[in-house]
Amino acid sequence: MPCRLLLLLLLVSGLVSCNTVRDTGVTTFRYGRKFVTHDIPRASRFVWQRARGLWGAAPDDGSFWYADQMTGKPSVVINLGEQMVYLFKGGELAGGSPISSGSEGYDTMPGSYRIMEKDIDHKSSIYGDYEDFQGNVILQNIDNRKDPRPPGTRFEGAKMYYFMRVYGGVGMHQGYLPGYPASHGCIRLPGHMAEKFYREVHLGTPVEIVP
Repeated sequence: MPCRLLLLLLLVSGLVSCNTVRDTGVTTFRYGRKFVTHDIPRASRFVWQRARGLWGAAPDDGSFWYADQMTGKPSVVINLGEQMVYLFKGGELAGGSPISSGSEGYDTMPGSYRIMEKDIDHKSSIYGDYEDFQGNVILQNIDNRKDPRPPGTRFEGAKMYYFMRVYGGVGMHQGYLPGYPASHGCIRLPGHMAEKFYREVHLGTPVEIVP
């Protein structure tokens, strides 16, 4: 194990040094954001993940969090190809979480956005269930724009706790992650990570969605 760890540390050190910028004698590392947005080759990201695993820093769901000990303005990068969302503080990588983004036909759109709204107890106005007036579910996972409401029922919007609106009706929020893109366009996070991201971002926080 010590030999493997030493080898990985040497590889990571070499990869980081290749992305060092020197300006008037001050060395600035700009590795973190390039790492997430594909400017650094996938091989280096693999080595970094293995190194973190050996240090015991990678939880079972693939999330990680250093933000509580960091300062600086927050920004968010959502990587659709990796199905991951990353938080930066002051330009440095501060946390990451697995996601489930939009499924085929409901694709999450790449682009540059900002957090438009925060609502800790948000409910969808479109997707949800039809329930009777005793709260029993009659029809599940409906789209109230298309699915007629049966007599004697009411619409109950899907719960989207820790909702952070990015564009239109799309936002980051707590939700089910099956391991692949499965939402109607939103970015689902595990509950414990949705809460952390919700706490760190504010209205106007930059959000970059990359393929």
